[in-house]
Amino acid sequence: MLPKTDHLFIPFITAGDPNGEATIEIALALQEAGASVIELGIPYSDPIADGLVIQRASARALSNGMNIVKAMELVPEMRKRGLNIPVVLFSYYNPVLQLGEENFFALLHKNMIDGVLIPDIPFEESGQIRLKCKENGIAFITLVAPTSTLRIKTLVENAEGFVYCVSSLGVTGVRNEFDKSITSFIEEVNKYSKVPVAVGFGVSTKEQVEEMNNICDGVIIGSALMKEIERLNEGLSSENTREQAVEEFKNFAKSLIS
Repeated sequence: MLPKTDHLFIPFITAGDPNGEATIEIALALQEAGASVIELGIPYSDPIADGLVIQRASARALSNGMNIVKAMELVPEMRKRGLNIPVVLFSYYNPVLQLGEENFFALLHKNMIDGVLIPDIPFEESGQIRLKCKENGIAFITLVAPTSTLRIKTLVENAEGFVYCVSSLGVTGVRNEFDKSITSFIEEVNKYSKVPVAVGFGVSTKEQVEEMNNICDGVIIGSALMKEIERLNEGLSSENTREQAVEEFKNFAKSLIS
């Protein structure tokens, strides 16, 4: 999916927050801002790995009628309007289970989605999903946490697309600083990885982006962007003000990585 390179910017956005049209325009704006991959989150009622900012985004999207099928159907429209970077679908397993795995993979293929990340399936229990990903040419993104310890080598050697390194314990959200052990953790991951290594969970400032870029291939930014979308929600919701709100959001995204 991605060459092993420097300074990857992988933004996370919640599909349908504040609505589908805004999500399409936000994705295109992120590409213009320098995104390497779009991580498209499926809104879910019990997002156990996510902090309050993304929980609120999920609640708004669900209240607007967004679901896993509608979210996937946004991607061809993004492509039609010029999105040419990979899209990774971030979903908890329950929406996939309700949809049915065969149907899920058929829709991934139909809607030109490049990868999937399912955070609540342990690697050891992901064999069937990983097999279906291989059969459909879809990257299965692996999460690696500081607590992975003896599993790091196995997880990283089997990684596809990019390795998603969890910066610290707990849920997603803005953090003031990272644990001092993160450097040795990333060094261990880099030792085994043949794909780019990116750090997420808490990367929220330009200074933190620069810090992470010194020890890995790039960053995953979610809560900081979703907090800005929350701030601009009213402007993004209306056709009359969306263009200006999207431009403001794009400038914020650029400020984090440039």
